[in-house]
Amino acid sequence: MPFKRKKQTRLSALSIICLVIALLFTLRICSLQLINAATYTAQGAGISTIVAKIKAPRGEILDYYARKIAINRDGYNVVFNSANVSRSSLNNTILQLVKMFKEKNGNWVDKLPLDTAEPFNYIGSEADKKALIQALKLADYATAENCFTQMVKRYDLEQYTRNEQRIIMGVRYSMDITDFSVTNPYIFAEDISAELMRTVSERNFLLQGVTVDVTPFREYVETDLAPNIIGELGPIYAEEWQELKAKGYSYNDKVGKSGIEAYAESDLRGTDGEITYKIDSKGTIISATVTKEPIAGKTVMLTLDKKIQRAAQDSLKTTIKSMQSSNALGSAVVAGSAVVVEVNTNKILVAANYPSYDMATYHKDYDKLASDPAKPLTDRAFQGIYPIGSTIKPAVAIAALENNLVTSHETIFCSHTYTFFGDYQPNCMGWHGYTNLTKALSRSCNYYFFELGKRIGIMKLTDYFKQFGLGVKTGIEITESSGLLVEPTSNSMGGDTLQASIGQMNAFTPLQLASYTATLANGGTRRQASLISKTVSYDLSETYFENTGKVLNTVKMSEKNLEDVKTGMLSVTMDGTGSGVFGNYPLKIGGKTGTSQTASGADHSVFIAFAPYDNPEIAIAVVLEHGQTSYAAASIVKTIMDAYFFADETDETFENAYEVLD
Repeated sequence: MPFKRKKQTRLSALSIICLVIALLFTLRICSLQLINAATYTAQGAGISTIVAKIKAPRGEILDYYARKIAINRDGYNVVFNSANVSRSSLNNTILQLVKMFKEKNGNWVDKLPLDTAEPFNYIGSEADKKALIQALKLADYATAENCFTQMVKRYDLEQYTRNEQRIIMGVRYSMDITDFSVTNPYIFAEDISAELMRTVSERNFLLQGVTVDVTPFREYVETDLAPNIIGELGPIYAEEWQELKAKGYSYNDKVGKSGIEAYAESDLRGTDGEITYKIDSKGTIISATVTKEPIAGKTVMLTLDKKIQRAAQDSLKTTIKSMQSSNALGSAVVAGSAVVVEVNTNKILVAANYPSYDMATYHKDYDKLASDPAKPLTDRAFQGIYPIGSTIKPAVAIAALENNLVTSHETIFCSHTYTFFGDYQPNCMGWHGYTNLTKALSRSCNYYFFELGKRIGIMKLTDYFKQFGLGVKTGIEITESSGLLVEPTSNSMGGDTLQASIGQMNAFTPLQLASYTATLANGGTRRQASLISKTVSYDLSETYFENTGKVLNTVKMSEKNLEDVKTGMLSVTMDGTGSGVFGNYPLKIGGKTGTSQTASGADHSVFIAFAPYDNPEIAIAVVLEHGQTSYAAASIVKTIMDAYFFADETDETFENAYEVLD
C-alpha cells in the first residue's frame, strides 16, 4: 500500500507538469497568431521601424510688456531624407540641385575644407584640415590633392569632371560629418528664398529624397536693440557636440551662443516630438505616424522696456555724435552707457551702449567691429568700469550720518585746499565757505567730503560701498564685471581715504551705479539685478517662473538720515549742479552729478537720478567716457525720464504688442 500511494503521487505530479507545459505552448501560439501577429508578419516581410525627431519651435523672447524682441518666422530648408534617397543616383541628384541653386544665386552648405575651384588647396582652420585627413584615414602629412583623390574613390566620382567632383564631394563630406541617416536628415540649404523654394518644388521629380521643409527661423524684430543682452543663435561647434548630443541635440540644431539666448537655452529649446516610420526591405517608407507631439519652448519675458531702451540708445547716439562734432567742452567723448532699474525690484528696464552693433550685419562686420578703437562690441553697461566721481557722495553721507560722525546741520568750512594730511593736500573745485550737507551735495563740495571721509576711515568707507553693491557683482543672468574696489590695509594712506570719498581710486559698472542709486532711493534694500521678468508658456497662457527681486542685503539707514541725503540730491536738480537740465522739470527728481578723473584724457561725465522724488519708481545711471561736462549726461537722463513718465501711451511701439500678462 505505501508503494502504491507513492506511485500515484508521482503520476499526479507528472500530469500537472504536462498540463503546465501544454498551457505555455497554447499561450505562445496565441501570442504568435493573435496578439503579436502584426509584428511578426512585419518582421517576416522585412519591415523595420525607425523613429525620427520632429523639431519643437524655439520659445520667443519678449520685453517687459510682452512686445516682440526675438520671435519665430516660417522659412524654407532644402533637406535630404535618407529613407528616400537612392544611393546609386545620389551624386546626380546633388548636381541637379546645385544647378538649380546656381540659377537663382542660392547658397548651400559645404563644410569641406578645400577650395571650391582649382587647385583645391586647403582652406579653413587646422582643426578642419586635421578632421578631414582623419576621416579619410590618411597620413598626417597628406596633401589637399591626396584628400581629393581619396574622396573621388570614396564617393564614386570617377565619371565626373574635376569641378563636378568638388561640388559633389563637398555635399557628401558634409553629410558624413553631420551623421546623415534616417533619424537625422541632412540640411542642404537653410532659409532659402521663396523663388528658389518654388523652383526646387516644381522640379522635385528630378530630386529623389529631397524635400523643401517649412521650418521656424529666429528673427530679431529690431536687430540693433540691446544686442549684447539678447545674444544670438549659432551652430553646434565640434567641441560642444559630444556634450550636446548626450542632451538630445542633433548636429544641425542651433543653440544659444550669447546673451539671453544662451542663458535661457534650456527653457527656450522646447521638447522635440517623434515620428515613427515603417520601412520595407527595399528602403521604401510604408507609413509615417506622429507618435509624440513636439512641445514648443517656453517664452522668456525680459525686464527690458523696448520703448525706453530705444529712447536711451537714440539719446546716447545723438548726444555723443553732437558732442564729437563740436569744439565745445566734452568733444573728446568716445562712448557712453545708460542703465535704468526699478527702484523696488532692481529689474533692469534699460541697458544701452554707444557705440554698439547690429545683429543683422554682426558676422559680416566682425573684423571691423573688433578692431574699432571705440570698442562697439564691449557691453559697457555691465562690463565697463569707471571711477564714478562725486556720485559716490550720497553713500559717503549715509555712512557718516549713520555712525554719528556728522549731522545734517553741522557746517564745515571749505577753504578750497584740504590740509589735514601733510603729504597729500588736494583742492576742492571751489571756495564754498561754511557748508552743510545739503549745500555740499548740491554744490558738490569736495572739501566737505574729504572731511567726512577722514572721519569715517577707509575701512568703514569701503564696507559701506560693498553694502551698496559697489565693487560687487549684481547677480544678473549674463556676463558682468565685479568692478574694482581697492581693499584697504593697515598701510593705506590718508590720500587713499580722501580719493575714495570723492569717487576716485575705485571703479564700478554703470549697472552697479544704477543699483546703488535704487538701494539708496528705496531706503536701503539691495536686490539682485535681473534681466528676466517671467518665463511663460509659448502661448503666454501659463506662468512657470516670476521674478520678485531677491534681497541680497540691507543697508541700515534711519528715515531721517535718508531724508537728509535725499534733500541734498533734490537740491542738486533744483538749484545745484544739475539744475541746468532739471531746474524747470515738471517732476521732482533726486540726482547727483559727477566728473571723474582718468589716467589719460578728459574726465568722465557721470549722472545718477531717481524719480519721482516722493515715491521713487526708477533709478538711472549715465556714464559718458571723456564726456567732461555733467550737463551732457544729465540731458540723457532727462530724455529717459521723458520716455518713462511722459511718452504718449498710444505710441506706435505698442501697436503690435501681445496682451500684457498680469
